[in-house]
Amino acid sequence: MVKPFPKLKSKVILAPMHNVTNMAFRVMCKQYGAGLVSTELVSANAISRENNAVLKLAKTNRVEKPISCQLFGQNTENLVKASKKMEKKFDIIDINFGCPSKKILAQGAGAALLKRKNKIKEIVIAISKSINKPLTVKIRNEDALEIAKICEKAGASAIIIHARTTKQGYSGEADWDIIKKIKENVNVPVIGNGDVVDGESVKEMLEQTGCDYVMVGRAAIGNPFIFKQINHYLKVEEIIKQTDEEKIKDYFEYIRLTEKHKIFSIKDAKNKAQEFTKGIQGSKKIRRKMNTIKDYNELKKIMKEFL
Repeated sequence: MVKPFPKLKSKVILAPMHNVTNMAFRVMCKQYGAGLVSTELVSANAISRENNAVLKLAKTNRVEKPISCQLFGQNTENLVKASKKMEKKFDIIDINFGCPSKKILAQGAGAALLKRKNKIKEIVIAISKSINKPLTVKIRNEDALEIAKICEKAGASAIIIHARTTKQGYSGEADWDIIKKIKENVNVPVIGNGDVVDGESVKEMLEQTGCDYVMVGRAAIGNPFIFKQINHYLKVEEIIKQTDEEKIKDYFEYIRLTEKHKIFSIKDAKNKAQEFTKGIQGSKKIRRKMNTIKDYNELKKIMKEFL
């Protein structure tokens, strides 16, 4: 029996992103109105081996609920084992059949599985029978309609479709028509992903495809405020923006949360400083300065110069 996908408070979902969607960032996106947040891509093989570094990526807290854990792998036994372990603290288990990363493809996982429909069916059946939480799958634009139907029949609670091919990766134009076709042919919720950057494009995707929810990825990097922006636009069709000062304050809030949850690192602080200051006048020059910094106090001083 398919476990029902939860009804979310917002139509907008945060996409899982490597080195981006850690706990601190997820909490901020949730506070700004994301309907659902997710861990970054986590290895099922590593979880089944109790790898401490990977288990740290799968830490969560009640502020984030509802939250999804995204797993990748192609070993069915390990995917089941990891799913059973993760369902104890996550609300949804998500299996990635769409990652185009060469490193993931080389393992026969992610989008490599799109060529192995019977394997996808085997994985979804095995996991859906083994867990009590909803199971979602993320796919891409290769044989997407056929694979979506296979996943639904096998027990998936929702289909997430990134409307680009594996070859496209994250470039080129997303084909929203495939989202519409899937929505018209399955009975579980459909979550669209690809070429959504603001309230207008989210509204357009919802209206054009009929999908139930929209997943926002790269447009959210360094910009958790985007969820408030999109939700506001969906309600009243008005565009709201952050001031430069508010962006910098968000950066320091992010740092506070990384320290609170014991995941602070100078490398991440530098990366996020680059991301949170994108678009601020004069930021390019200051971002070049950041490359040579090795001490957070020095970075903090530079960031405060923006204010």
